[in-house]
Amino acid sequence: MTMVSCVLWSLLLSVMLLTLTRGGNLLVHSFYRNKVQLRLQNRCFRNRTSLFKDQIFRGNASLQLTGVEVQDQGRYRCYSSTNNKKEESFINLRVDAPVSKVNMEQVGNRIICSSEGIYPEPDLTWSTRPPSNLNLQNQTSIQQTEQQLYNIVVLILSDTSINASDSETTISCTASNASITGFSLTWRFNHSQIILNQSRADISYTVSEEWRQQVKGVSKSGSLMLQDLSSHHEGIYSCEVSDAEETLITNTFLRREKSQEDSTNVGAIIGGV
Repeated sequence: MTMVSCVLWSLLLSVMLLTLTRGGNLLVHSFYRNKVQLRLQNRCFRNRTSLFKDQIFRGNASLQLTGVEVQDQGRYRCYSSTNNKKEESFINLRVDAPVSKVNMEQVGNRIICSSEGIYPEPDLTWSTRPPSNLNLQNQTSIQQTEQQLYNIVVLILSDTSINASDSETTISCTASNASITGFSLTWRFNHSQIILNQSRADISYTVSEEWRQQVKGVSKSGSLMLQDLSSHHEGIYSCEVSDAEETLITNTFLRREKSQEDSTNVGAIIGGV
């Protein structure tokens, strides 16, 4: 709901005519002969406008506009004519539709960030936590709807990689600090399959049956040490560190190359519109 203010500085003791129009002379609302007259009202404003009737004769002809859309922005003209005087004023209305939700999804080594129903046209920026010199290659798609709102979708790839030996690989948990003392730790494969759990840093971790041959250990900082990996172990490794107040997740994409070298693409990335 939006209010377009129109204050008539002379007291309207006997209103003869009051009209509100928008650029292009579209009739928004009119009041004369002591009642609302909407026969010539532009249909795009139908059932969306009203005045504060008890305030009109006190000089307040503010317009209340509901169901506001982007198309409503523009210049409004408030014109009044009484027995004694004519007045007009102009109001510029600007419409904003701020970001209400940002969706993030990871598929392989791709991270997709999206948001809908935004105005004006948004910009999206990427950052990493902790800050790094990660080279982020992104593809951005922005579409405008019939309601003139914007939908944005950004796909990002990470080309940072580390070489690993054939027998062992260590995946860092960048969601944690130097130590995970006081935190619980969970490692997952492809977001669903649990690799191991550790309820607190002072308690030994529990490895799931499917991963006992591959898990060599966990460092004090939560890094996962793996061994004897095959092509079946390519995918996303998620490090989940949590306490009573927050949960931090790092997604790492691990790929085994034909050269038998392992490479990981780190996906601990934050996107904001």
